[in-house]
Amino acid sequence: MPSGLFRRGMELGLHQLAAGNASGRNGLSMSDSKVTPLLNKVNKDTFFETGSNPVGDFRFNAGVADVFDDMVSRSVPFYEEMQRMVCELAGDFATPNSNLYDIGCSTATTMLAMNDAVDPSVKFIGIDNSADMLAKAEEKVKAMGVTRAMEFVNADLHQGFFVDNASVITMLLTLQFVRPLYRDRITKMFYNGLNENGALILIEKLTSEDTIFNRLFINHYYDFKRRNGYSETEIAKKREALENVLIPYRLEENVELLKEAGFRKVEPFFRWYNFCGIIAVK
Repeated sequence: MPSGLFRRGMELGLHQLAAGNASGRNGLSMSDSKVTPLLNKVNKDTFFETGSNPVGDFRFNAGVADVFDDMVSRSVPFYEEMQRMVCELAGDFATPNSNLYDIGCSTATTMLAMNDAVDPSVKFIGIDNSADMLAKAEEKVKAMGVTRAMEFVNADLHQGFFVDNASVITMLLTLQFVRPLYRDRITKMFYNGLNENGALILIEKLTSEDTIFNRLFINHYYDFKRRNGYSETEIAKKREALENVLIPYRLEENVELLKEAGFRKVEPFFRWYNFCGIIAVK
């Protein structure tokens, strides 16, 4: 048995270690998030409550756009931490006088969060296929008084678009909504549009080859949603709405997809059950 002095020393060391792990850069607490003020949670997500909306394929329409910030913050585990990590990595790879593309920019939360992390000469370009989402994004940017050059483009990923002089491309929870037939072409388009040493930063929902793990991870994810106030009806209806729209890959499939596009370095940087962050460097 350790002596009382040794035991107290261990406790002190563990306390200091815990305090150190809770601190980020400049001594800021990891809980001090710049993302929280960017989320408009005034409109609570009740989109799939009983009797509110019939179940059909999920669409990022006006109804979803109105509650999206609340929806994503309650539906995505460690959403703010993932955003923080994306901002840090974007700051690492963004180069002056280049472009940064946010694919599936939704309400511009990621773009605004990256604003302080990235050189001010970098132009931000948000791409989304939902005009309703882009309207919310433009409202948010205007309200924040951002002076950086920013552009929003309404475009369908399945049709393709022009990517040029990009040092960073972010794509959070978006590739999973692209039909698998088009994912190879899209990742190659991103690769070709990135400058040398540029980075593609992805957050994706995953599936697992092992059915046991897949079932366990999904069950734990639904427990997460229950803890955040979603009812069994809401969880079931959203699952049904996403069934033919959100098609996740296995981690290995995503890595292979990126390497086949030409990326020379591919590395996961975050994992929570069936959610993963991946960075790929040209």
